[in-house]
Amino acid sequence: MTATNKMRESTTAIMAQLIFWSRWLQAPLYLGLIVAQGVYVYHFMVELVHLVSIANKITENEIMLIVLGLIDVVMIANLLIMVIIGGYETFVSRLKLKEHDDQPEWLSHVNAATMKIKLSMALIGISSIHLLKTFINADQMTETTIQWQVYIHLTFIASAIAMAYTDRIMTQTLMETHGKEEH
Repeated sequence: MTATNKMRESTTAIMAQLIFWSRWLQAPLYLGLIVAQGVYVYHFMVELVHLVSIANKITENEIMLIVLGLIDVVMIANLLIMVIIGGYETFVSRLKLKEHDDQPEWLSHVNAATMKIKLSMALIGISSIHLLKTFINADQMTETTIQWQVYIHLTFIASAIAMAYTDRIMTQTLMETHGKEEH
């Protein structure tokens, strides 16, 4: 082996290690999302205390809007957990929770494709809550605002269907390819 080839192999090996190590640059991003999760918990508690303190002074519709806001916070917090745990497990490092009683069921089969679908479903749920709040409060919204929220919601639904369909095609293609390789 020539000196040039050895140098090239060494450089390639170092580059491969650097690229592999770069996944750890995402760890601070997940830590930041944990801080954001804390902010949502704080916001939820402030809104809950506010609701309890004014519950006998407001209408049922106003209570419903505040409760929908609380549900929205919970759904966003769930979305954050999926991104934090699933993203870290998929892109940074294994969490090694196989023996843990509290391991979420979905984590045992998480990958980038299933995460995308789960995240899109969570976004549809969040969008649904916003749309419901809009319909409850429709008399205070412009028709254009309501239409755009419906269009955005439908876009989320169409995107989720397209992602699920694409994932299904890719899975079938992989199964067919692996089936042919075995024969």
